[in-house]
Amino acid sequence: MKKQIMALAATTVIGGSVFGTAASASSYTIQSGDTLWSISQKTGTTVDQLKSANGFSSNMIYAGDTIQTSGSGSTAAAESNGTYTVKAGDTLYKIATAHGISVGSLKSINGLSSNMIYPGEQLSTNGSAAPAQAASAPAAQQTQAAAEPAQATSAPQGKTLTVTATAYTAECAGCSGITATGIDLRNAPNKKVIAVDPNVIPLGSRVYVEGYGEAVAGDTGGAIKGNKIDLHVPNNDAAYSWGVRTVNVTILD
Repeated sequence: MKKQIMALAATTVIGGSVFGTAASASSYTIQSGDTLWSISQKTGTTVDQLKSANGFSSNMIYAGDTIQTSGSGSTAAAESNGTYTVKAGDTLYKIATAHGISVGSLKSINGLSSNMIYPGEQLSTNGSAAPAQAASAPAAQQTQAAAEPAQATSAPQGKTLTVTATAYTAECAGCSGITATGIDLRNAPNKKVIAVDPNVIPLGSRVYVEGYGEAVAGDTGGAIKGNKIDLHVPNNDAAYSWGVRTVNVTILD
């Protein structure tokens, strides 16, 4: 399947510092090298929210301009009572890293059996029981969560490899949405599929990817050689949020 590795495109720096300077809690002065995605990560918003707040019809921005933001700092800033309210674009990895704990600890503290979280949900970050949820997940999201493969309660068994993992989405321009094994990802945006080098991970294998869950090795890619994988996510924000990570992959069968 023709696709783009979203994690790399978003981090290109034209010049100067990658990180800009916030003018205030509700505005941001664009620095050389900024992208809408990098700004969204620093201000606790999403690319779509920034475009909506500023009436942008494209992703083009210019150094020196001041834009409006709807965030108030890092998407994973600690709250004074030891809880954190999940925001759009958050992942357990991002929240855990910001609070100096592991994903496993965060899941254990909050009694989570999967990596599924929802905007508005409150998580405990200090070891005490999580407070009541601020908002229940919409019915469609609950259905999606129920369909997700159950996360292993013990270490998955099988051959384990350490790989470099990027992310992609079938939404990208020019992408067919059909994987090398015939999976139609445009009609199954939440399906967990990874692109692999078949010489390392056989196509069709069932695998467990650290931080992603159980998936099928159902695609290939020109840049996916050796111990590299590219995992499918529903949209661009999720691909940017994943970034580039080193993870363990266990071949289950």
